[in-house]
Amino acid sequence: MSRARVIPAVDHLLGLSEVQALATMHGTRRVRQALDAEVSRLRTELVAGQAEAGTREFAATLLVERLAATLAATRDPSLKAVINATGVVIHTNLGRAPLSRDALAAMHRVGAGYSNLEVDLQTGQRGSRHVHLDAALRDATGADAGVATNNTAAGLTLALAAIASGREVIISRGELVEIGGGFRVPEILRGSGAHLREVGTTNRTRVADYAAAISDRTAAILRVHPSNFRMDGFTERPALADLAAVATRFGVPLVEDQGSGWLGFDLFAADAFPPQARAVLSREPAVRDSVRDGAALVAFSGDKLLGGPQAGLLVGRADLVATIRQHPLMRAVRVDKVTYAGLEATLRAFTSGRAADDVPVMRMLALPFDVIAARADAMVTRLRSAGVACEAADGASTVGGGSLPGETLPTRLVRVESTSPDRLLAALRQGRTVVVARIADDRVCLDPRTVAEDDDDALAATVGIAMQA
Repeated sequence: MSRARVIPAVDHLLGLSEVQALATMHGTRRVRQALDAEVSRLRTELVAGQAEAGTREFAATLLVERLAATLAATRDPSLKAVINATGVVIHTNLGRAPLSRDALAAMHRVGAGYSNLEVDLQTGQRGSRHVHLDAALRDATGADAGVATNNTAAGLTLALAAIASGREVIISRGELVEIGGGFRVPEILRGSGAHLREVGTTNRTRVADYAAAISDRTAAILRVHPSNFRMDGFTERPALADLAAVATRFGVPLVEDQGSGWLGFDLFAADAFPPQARAVLSREPAVRDSVRDGAALVAFSGDKLLGGPQAGLLVGRADLVATIRQHPLMRAVRVDKVTYAGLEATLRAFTSGRAADDVPVMRMLALPFDVIAARADAMVTRLRSAGVACEAADGASTVGGGSLPGETLPTRLVRVESTSPDRLLAALRQGRTVVVARIADDRVCLDPRTVAEDDDDALAATVGIAMQA
């Protein structure tokens, strides 16, 4: 007699109360498919002698247990919340900027029901979604108008397609950068339909180089901020105001890809940042300064130093923004209602002077060293009481996310001793609470700067569990 004959019929198994409960949770069709697969697997194992035959009741119990485990694994979401203990504030691989409570509340409020996304509440007629950020962008950047797209690369492609398709865009050779994920500025330019006109050299470009290249074929001058690398030594790059003066003299728009979304210090109190953080941020170009210095369009990110949801924002002259809004590509790269809500709430935090407290990215950058050190020391005490060998030590956090390359901020690390740091790092990533950390000097390092204070207890508990794995 075949050992597989102990397997109950699938219809019998589907009638069991435990399986019925699983069907209520996961759906009958999904349960039937998973059960068929488990029955087939057990039959193969029994025939090959890889499982005990047992009784029919034993086989039924085993199948139900396997079915429940399989369905639980498929129910677990792929995208999970993560505790970022790396010390990289804007971590691209971890979703960049965590959102503020006000942004999340606004997104929930709009996303949970209907909204006036494209309805003019005064007239009752169809309206434009673009108006919802008009006032907030004007207040935050000082520009005449603005528009939101789904990321900065999309925004730049759209802008150049609208104002420069089929014509030349002048750019310095030193700014033909790759912006991550294999996307390069020349490819973006080609995608927009504009023709690239390179000027200067890799390390030195002067105002005169731009002026000499302008012709009746010129549609715009493009300036790209090298946001993910730094060039030192024998270099020269014109000030934005000088470049804007040339653009104005020849009647062509100056477009700047500013990148990071740093708005500038004039939206903060003088003492909002510790001296080291203020010094680091002062080396990043500010959107408000670019607008003041004469850039006709400025493109920047919504989810880097602005600290909002993923978006690419374009601000500048009202006529150019109007042209961009009317371009057919606009529909392909526009953002949805919840992104508008999150962006508006985030921008309002800056213009109301609350960003250093309310926007997580700004709050992390503004954390004083003594606050971080106190949390690190408390974490060490907690972990040692649980039997974990660790110590607190001075270290460095980074801004990350294509912002302020090479710049660091002083921090206090929790350094955990382990016989296998790589195995501990993997265990932290695979726990019920997911923790991503880093290794330095053969120790797993946890940086409180990028950990929400409310997550300190969960972080300590997860490290304790991982050490026992």
